[in-house]
Amino acid sequence: MPLALARIRENWTSWRGRAIEPLVREALARILPDDRLPAAHSVGGYWSRTSDVEFDIVGADRAPIAEELLFVGSIKWLERSLFDRHDLAALHRHRAALTSEPVPVAAVSRGGVDCPGLDAAYGPGDLLTAWLV
Repeated sequence: MPLALARIRENWTSWRGRAIEPLVREALARILPDDRLPAAHSVGGYWSRTSDVEFDIVGADRAPIAEELLFVGSIKWLERSLFDRHDLAALHRHRAALTSEPVPVAAVSRGGVDCPGLDAAYGPGDLLTAWLV
């Protein structure tokens, strides 16, 4: 049992991050449009084959292959970390690698946001409203 518990503790943050992503995407699909982002027919994720470009959140006009990107974003679901300027810089780099269009950027963070420059930011309370309406 100590070995199993050690593995759970060691991998908990990584597992939780992967487990929350589909819930965040579904919540955004339910609450959009709002005053920050447009509605999207499809809210999913995107990773390049080499994983050098990654978006936890992609709002698009259709799936599985989008004709128009409506927004891109990142999920940071850590207990003690805010979405910060380093996360924003990575998000902008990835967007530039994917498109030259000024596609809005968004963040979903459990701990909050500590930088200007996002088109939209959402926290746990925002996501909960998706199932309250």
